Amino acid sequence: MLNRSCGVATRPGGLIEEALTHSIIGAFFEVYHILGYGFLEHVYMLALERELLARGHAVTRELGVSISYKGEALTSQRLDFVVDGRVVVEIKSTHDLSKAAPRQLHNYLRATELEVGLLLHFGPEPKFHRLVSLNAERPAREKVRRAEPAAQNQNSDSSN
Repeated sequence: MLNRSCGVATRPGGLIEEALTHSIIGAFFEVYHILGYGFLEHVYMLALERELLARGHAVTRELGVSISYKGEALTSQRLDFVVDGRVVVEIKSTHDLSKAAPRQLHNYLRATELEVGLLLHFGPEPKFHRLVSLNAERPAREKVRRAEPAAQNQNSDSSN
């Protein structure tokens, strides 16, 4: 049973993936506290991966997912992280967070069966956005398959 009061998706007992997202956000602030602002996204990815592993989480970095249309593979996209197989994490390290960034994360959730995503912005001030895309509220879609890194072709769109 889901509760959607105030636009926040919860299940009995609290937010969906509440403890896991709390731990990921804590790791985000720990990395930001130590490194601060100004590094490339890849530096923050490596540091966050280490912090999450130190906290006992399973981390899959740069997971490729294949996007299909009418049964034919179109392209693949890369998710920055999937933590414990349950939460998609997208990292940005720009000065200003693009208005397209939350939409990108939302589309990553739509392309998988995962329901919760975190957008972590290592900008001048640390900021995060928590997005939920409930499977029960999505139209029926063809399942997205994992893409192998070598299977990408030159026309694939894996931009962040």
